[in-house]
Formats: sequence, C-alpha cells, structure tokens
Amino acid sequence: MTVRIVDRRFDSKNKSSVNRSRFIRRFKGQIRKAVSDAIDQRGIRDVDNGEKIGIPGNDIAESQFAHGSGGRREIVSPGNDRFISGDQLERPPEGGQGTGSRANQSGAGLDDFVFTLTRDEFLDIFFDELALPNLIKQQLARTEQFRRVRAGYAQTGVPTNINLGRTMRGAAGRRIAIGGPYAGQLRALEQELDGLRQTLADDHPQVEQVRREIGKLRAKIDSLPFIDPFDLRYNNRVRVAQPSTQAVMFCLLDVSGSMDEGRKNIAKRFFMLLYLFLTRNYEHTEVVFIRHHTVATEVDEDDFFTSRESGGTVVSSALTLMLSIISQRYPSSLWNIYGAQASDGDNWTDDSPRCRELLASQLLPLCQYFAYIEITEGAPQNLWAEYQQLQSTHAGRFAMQHIATLADIYPVFRELFKRRA
Repeated sequence: MTVRIVDRRFDSKNKSSVNRSRFIRRFKGQIRKAVSDAIDQRGIRDVDNGEKIGIPGNDIAESQFAHGSGGRREIVSPGNDRFISGDQLERPPEGGQGTGSRANQSGAGLDDFVFTLTRDEFLDIFFDELALPNLIKQQLARTEQFRRVRAGYAQTGVPTNINLGRTMRGAAGRRIAIGGPYAGQLRALEQELDGLRQTLADDHPQVEQVRREIGKLRAKIDSLPFIDPFDLRYNNRVRVAQPSTQAVMFCLLDVSGSMDEGRKNIAKRFFMLLYLFLTRNYEHTEVVFIRHHTVATEVDEDDFFTSRESGGTVVSSALTLMLSIISQRYPSSLWNIYGAQASDGDNWTDDSPRCRELLASQLLPLCQYFAYIEITEGAPQNLWAEYQQLQSTHAGRFAMQHIATLADIYPVFRELFKRRA
C-alpha cells in the first residue's frame, strides 16, 4: 500500500511551506541572479540577513494554450508569420513602463514580482553559488555551539546523574527530623523504666506497660526507610552559550589600476565568508578596512569597494598601516587578530621583499592567522614568490591561495580555514 504524506503547514505569511520551497527550486536561476545583484549592493556586515529581491514578471509567467488565427494556411516562415524582410514595425504603445517588461495595448504594465528571502534561504543561495557542500552549508548557516554547566541539584533525573553525597545527607536529615520526637519520648520512657525497676518488680503491670510503649516507639523508629525517593538528588546541568572572546579582522584590498571590478567582486565575496566565519566563533567581531595603491588608508565599508581612487602598487603601505592600527587600538593580549589580503600580486620589485620582512618579523607574531589571496588568471606575480618563503617558517599562522573565478572562492576558503590537528 502506498502512503502519501502532504505537508500543509503554514509559515508566518500564511503560505504553504511546500509551495515556497517549490517556488525557490523552480525559479532558482532567477533568484540566484537576483541574489548575486543584491550581494553587489550589500555590505560585509549585512551578509547574515535576509533579502527582498525582485524577479521580472516575464520570467515567472505561466505558459497557456490560446486560440490561433483560425483558417487553413500553408506558410514557410523563419520565425514569424506577420513580417517579411523590409516591413516597417509599428511603434510600441506608450505608457505603462513599469519595472517589468510586459505591457498591453491599454498602456498597463507589470512590475517585478517581489519575493522576500529569509536569512537561511539567502545564505543557502549565497553558498550554493560558491559550490558549498550541503553539510558545510548547514554548519555555517545554522549551527550554534553550547556547553553544559552544573546548576545545582534536581529531584528528577537519570540514575547516572545521582549525587550520592547529597542524597545521603538528605536521607540522614529526614530520618533525624522525623524520628527526633520519637527519640525524645524513647529517652523519657527509658528513664521512667529505670526508676520503676528500683521500686517495683519486673513483672509488675506498670513496668510491663512502659516496656510495651518503648517497643512501639522503637518499631516506629526502625520503620523509617533508610533512603526514601524524596531524598534522591540528581546533578542538574543546563545548556549555556559557549563563551567567546573578541576578534578583529583586517581586510587589505589592492585597488591599483590592475584590480578591475571583477577581481574586486571576488575579493568582496571572500571577505564576506571570512566575516561570517568569525562572527560564528567570536561574540564581538570588528572589521578594519584598508585599501591601498601606492598609499594605504583606513576607510569605511562603502569606500572600501566603491571608491574610484586608483594608482600604482606599494603593498607594504597597507601592512605598515595595519601594524600601526594594531599598536594603537588592538593589543594582541586582548584581541584575536586576523588578517586577509587580496591582491593581483603585481607589486614593485623592491617592495615585495619589504612586505615579506614586515610579515615575518612584526605582523605574524601578533596575528592568530593571516591569509593572502592572489586573484589572477595568469601566472603568479612577484609578491607570491616572496610570500612563499613564509609558508615553511610560519605554517601555523600564514597561508596563501590562488583564486581565478567565483567558483574557486569557497574551496580556497575551506582550505585556508579547515580544522588542523
């Protein structure tokens, strides 16, 4: 027998969650393109939010059957049955110029279909464009780390969590509290029995009566259970968020004349992944943006990617500025310092050895990790050759990778930040 399960749960918008996921799968190409356009306008700190995107109305139009022109015709046409070479086309009707492209003869237009992606849906598509494996996608998008800590005792629990010391102390206190009055009466009767024995015979009725009362009291005391279920105490543990420390990420971007918009876009997406990674591991994360050509400057996020200033290339200026900012604002004893440098590797020949010396002697001892990304489709440049000398001496703190296309971003990121023994 075949069992069919239909999921008719409703989400917050009173729309079927099944229909929503089906819509995303069906128009994934259009949604991915809209997300790609949204990323170009989005900042690094905003990558962890949802997004409202617009999809052209023509892209989601449903195909329908319609009546033809009627009659019997025999034609051979390369693409239409209305025009031939040399015909003049009529001007389209004016009006109705919405953001969509469909307009009828009355001048009415159709705007884009606006669709709101949740935070997790946005991250799924963002990672999917970077060829992110599903397992890692779940870890980056939704995983929260907690730890269990002791929080007193509970009266219920599993046998493995029983606290014997606390249970025995509770049982002893209960027996003392309940049996205390009986013990006082027993001592009084024993004293009375000793007094009667001095004046009366052992078989005297009054002596026998006192003995019977003493026996009843001892039976009551002996009937008290050694451990009662009320006495059981279990170690109580609660889940609390994993405490984390603070981190600062330095983003160093080469904006010389050889870094075109495509390379800057690759660098931006790499920095987005890095920021998302740090915010999952550190409660307080700051980002410092440094852009450089021949001169390095600290800028805000907008200027970091959109400023048109350009020039030659002196990479050491960015490393020197980073070192100055660390000494002024981010002591290594209090901050976890990360650095990510994106460049096409084209640098003045006499400046590349200075960059290697700055990293080896001053920056790497202060940093938890420093990654160099060279964005180029051709052979490595002179800066790559200098940095290669640092991999053997600073293997735990320094790494470098090459990115050619958008598809290389996540594999490179995963290689740079994978768990190491």
